[in-house]
Amino acid sequence: MAFILGFPANEIVVPIMIMSYMAAGSLTDIESLSQLHALFVSHGWTWLTAVCAMLFSLMHWPCGTTCLTIKKETQSLKWTLLSFAVPTVTGIVICLIVANTVRLLGLV
Repeated sequence: MAFILGFPANEIVVPIMIMSYMAAGSLTDIESLSQLHALFVSHGWTWLTAVCAMLFSLMHWPCGTTCLTIKKETQSLKWTLLSFAVPTVTGIVICLIVANTVRLLGLV
């Protein structure tokens, strides 16, 4: 859900996750990486979850302003949707391949 809510600006995905896990109405200061690690682990994250989240962050759809710019520059909804769909499908497929390979090898 954080990726969807972060569509206007991709850099707010992790803060959205932190706010939702902490059930806080505003961003709370995390003082150390060990505190952040404990927060994610307490909500079911594994190293594989973290790897897949990083991979999807690298490969998912462009932010909202980029999509608007593509629409404005190309004057085409087709190219805008394609520029949204290709990285999204790529990110999903890469995450599926990595997760299933790791599970197949028994590393989780």
